[in-house]
Amino acid sequence: MFFFLSKFLAFFTKPSNLLFLLAIIGLVLMVTRYARAGRRILVTAVILLLVFGISPLGRQLVLVLEARFPPWDSSRGAPDGIIVLGGAISPDVSAARGEIALGGAAERMTVVADLARRYPNAKIVFSGGTPAIFGGPREADYVRPLWESFGIAPDRILLERDSRNTVENAVMTKERLKPKPGERWLLVTSSWHMPRAIGVFRKAGFEVEPYPVDWISEGDELGVPSLSESFAGGLHAIDNASHEWVGMLVYWLTGRTSELFPGPARPGGCDKASAADNCRR
Repeated sequence: MFFFLSKFLAFFTKPSNLLFLLAIIGLVLMVTRYARAGRRILVTAVILLLVFGISPLGRQLVLVLEARFPPWDSSRGAPDGIIVLGGAISPDVSAARGEIALGGAAERMTVVADLARRYPNAKIVFSGGTPAIFGGPREADYVRPLWESFGIAPDRILLERDSRNTVENAVMTKERLKPKPGERWLLVTSSWHMPRAIGVFRKAGFEVEPYPVDWISEGDELGVPSLSESFAGGLHAIDNASHEWVGMLVYWLTGRTSELFPGPARPGGCDKASAADNCRR
């Protein structure tokens, strides 16, 4: 039930969707006896769309998410395995076109080429089925040929193809891998998605090391915020940020994470929140 409800409500976590819907409502009201209210609603929706599309608000909200976890520190040595979360492949387009179609989070997939070369003994794991409510082609079914084209040996690749969201990514990947104490696993996902992902992996009792990719902001926390370079880019940034912030709140309220805004673990192992969820000691 949570999966179906979350997919339905996800539409309303993105400001651009809400404002376009509000604009349509305003247009409809303008041909009724509520025309005055309709004009006000339409004007309000258009103004907010312009503000969100042009202002730096979206990128600033994304920046907070992206700055939560620093780039992975390779000085600790080679990991035992690398987990890549789904979201970079469009399974429907891939199925229709007969070839792998990568989306905006392509870095999740392409960074594996370098990591596999640098750490030849590490297992490479992909976690992702279909996010569609009524099923369909699965992301994992298109991963193996892509990674093999990078020169990764087939016996290094493990696929988890049943998960439909981040919570299921964590639970099903842990069940598939059965990580042993002392093993080190990297988690590769978009930098702005990393806090929510780390939170659910900790809740599942699977302590992983964040390897953020797919940056949206430039990361200049001290610089003066600048206007968006494009209207679409500004809306994309605020939609991503809003979806993640709302997602973290919902996951926390429903007990799918133990932290409202998961951050780096304290040196030496688990932090207080993750220790409560049986993280690796």
